[in-house]
Amino acid sequence: MVLSLPRFLTSLLILLSPVLVQAQDSAAGTSSDAVEERQVDIYSEAVRMAGTVFMPAESAEERLPTILMAHGWGGTAAGLRRDAITFARNGYLVVTFDYRGWGESDARIMLSEPQQADTPDGRFTAEVREIREIVDPVDMSTDWLNALHWLHGEPRVDPERIGLWGTSQSGGYVVWAAAHDPRVRAVHSQVGSFDGRALGTSAEAYQQATLRARGELGYPEPGERVVGNLRGAPILSRFAHHAPVDDIRAIEGVAIQIVLAENEELFDNRDHGILAHARYQGGLKNLVIIPDISHYGIYQEAREEAQQLALDWFDAHLK
Repeated sequence: MVLSLPRFLTSLLILLSPVLVQAQDSAAGTSSDAVEERQVDIYSEAVRMAGTVFMPAESAEERLPTILMAHGWGGTAAGLRRDAITFARNGYLVVTFDYRGWGESDARIMLSEPQQADTPDGRFTAEVREIREIVDPVDMSTDWLNALHWLHGEPRVDPERIGLWGTSQSGGYVVWAAAHDPRVRAVHSQVGSFDGRALGTSAEAYQQATLRARGELGYPEPGERVVGNLRGAPILSRFAHHAPVDDIRAIEGVAIQIVLAENEELFDNRDHGILAHARYQGGLKNLVIIPDISHYGIYQEAREEAQQLALDWFDAHLK
C-alpha cells in the first residue's frame, strides 16, 4: 500500500535534494596531510555505525577538545569531511558518523517470516531484510547518544570538552542530545529543524502507524527515492514527540549557538530556531541570522561563514 506524503513535506524534500547531493559530492575528494584520519566502528543498539576520526597529525596535547558531527536528512557522513578536516586542522579531534541504515553503517533488520517458536538457545535461522535509509528522529537521536558514549572510551578525547555540530535535521538532534547527556559542553546548530510534531500528529502519520502495527504496511525499500534525488523516507509517527524546541529548556551549562538563514523557506524560524533560542535560559547562548540566504545557502555561499562561526564558538567554549 502506498501512502502520499503531506504536501508541505513533499515541498521540503524537493528543495532539499539537489543541495545535499552537491554538498556531499564537493566534499568527497577533500584531503589533508596535516590531519590523521581513521575509520572506527560505533555500536548503537547492537548495530554497527561507521565513524571516522579526524585529528591533527601533530598534537602536543594528550587529550583534545572534541567535536561530534552527523548529517541531516538524506545526507551521509562523507558530506561532512571538508568541515571535519578544517576543525581538525585547528586542533580538534573530530568524529563523524552515519546513522544506522545510512551511508557505510549497518542497518536494523526485520524477519521476512515470523520467528520460529522453539528456540531454546535464542538462535535460529531466518530470512531477513534491512531497514535502510529511513528518517526516524527517535532512532537517529539515539544514535547521537551512543556516539557520545563511544567518545568517552576514546583515549585522545577530552571528556570535559565535547561539542556537537548539527545541520538541518541534525541541527535539532544536537539540542536533543545535549538535553539528554550532561557531558556535552557546547553546541553549534545551523538551519536546524526544532519541531517535528506537525508531521507526527497528522492524519497520515496515524494511518501509517496503524497499518504498520497491524502488519499491513512495511518499511520503504532500501535506496528508495521518495521525491527527486533525495534518498530516504520519513516514518511520520516517529516525529510526534520530536520537539527540541521544548527539550532545550531542560539543558543546563551548555554553550549553545543557533545559526539561521534569513530567508529560510522550509519552516518558520520564529517557531524553530528563534523560539528555541528564546527558551534557552540554562547557559551562554548566541543567535546568528545570516542575511540574504535560504536554507541551502548554508552549504553554498555562506558555507565558509558558517564554518567560521562554528570554529569561533567551539574555540571560545572548548579551548
